[in-house]
Amino acid sequence: MRLVSVAVAAAGVLVAAGAITYAVAEDDGSSTVPTADSADAGFARDMAVHHQQAVEMSYIVRDRTDDEDVRRLAYDIAQTQANQRGMMLGWLDLWGLPKVSADPPMTWMDMGGMPSGKDGALMPGMATNTQMKKLDTLSGKQAEVFYLQLMTAHHQGGVHMAEGCVDRCTVGVEKRLAQGMVNAQESEIDLMSDMLKERGVEPRS
Repeated sequence: MRLVSVAVAAAGVLVAAGAITYAVAEDDGSSTVPTADSADAGFARDMAVHHQQAVEMSYIVRDRTDDEDVRRLAYDIAQTQANQRGMMLGWLDLWGLPKVSADPPMTWMDMGGMPSGKDGALMPGMATNTQMKKLDTLSGKQAEVFYLQLMTAHHQGGVHMAEGCVDRCTVGVEKRLAQGMVNAQESEIDLMSDMLKERGVEPRS
């Protein structure tokens, strides 16, 4: 019965993602397709990468703690960001644009000249490879605290990027998705701050 419920839920996510992806084709009646170097394409490519790491972190911590609040938060973040990532990659397919670019990350925000990401931290807020490996070695409260700290920084970087799309993107559906990311992730930052305080620590700025 549980497997059936999971399958139904997964199918619902795919249908919703497909509907929203298709909606871009008729966004506000416009038939204009973004260019490969546009903010719309750059945000979709970069945020897809950014989201993928959040999904990975969230699944790691779910296996490292029995705390239901942290597990629930991690599951929600993983499902939401995996869904959004699918939408953004779907839009790139719809627009006939590549999912990777020779330009440095964040070029669409005029930040392509920033220092190259070290140890896997390619964009604002992303965890390094070393931090990801460390998270995979922790358990219990230590895993919870480190995850909440990493995800707080991750969300702060994600909010910065999403605000950039709100300001620079031209496709209405994508701009609305970006604004939704800002609202949801700012709310989760507040929640994670409270969860860290309950554990006697402060978020890392």
